[in-house]
Amino acid sequence: MIVSFPTSRDISIEINGKRLAVAQSYKVKASKESRYIESFGQEEPVGTVGGRSRYLIELSRVYVTDTALSDGIDFYSLSDFNVVIAKPDKRIIFSGCEWSDIVEGSSVGDVVLESVAILASKRMEV
Repeated sequence: MIVSFPTSRDISIEINGKRLAVAQSYKVKASKESRYIESFGQEEPVGTVGGRSRYLIELSRVYVTDTALSDGIDFYSLSDFNVVIAKPDKRIIFSGCEWSDIVEGSSVGDVVLESVAILASKRMEV
């Protein structure tokens, strides 16, 4: 069995299918607003119901593509973008993304965002 791990060419930030940046690694935290269904006279809930899902994506070592640089893309003004993670058997697309935290650091000649925290409204596998 061959196990494949995502690489920087497999993790990207896109707008309208155009790759703006690639990331070295990622973490995703998914949460769901669930609640109990209670019935009068019962000591314990009779069930649960799921609510909205939320996704927090943390990207590290984000490199801006040459195309994005030449187009003058400003990551601080990005809104409603996609984060795409390519795996050997599928692509995971997080859409409706907004950044919530950016940590920037760079050496001469590099354009690197050390970490970017992103909130996504939807997750889809294709």
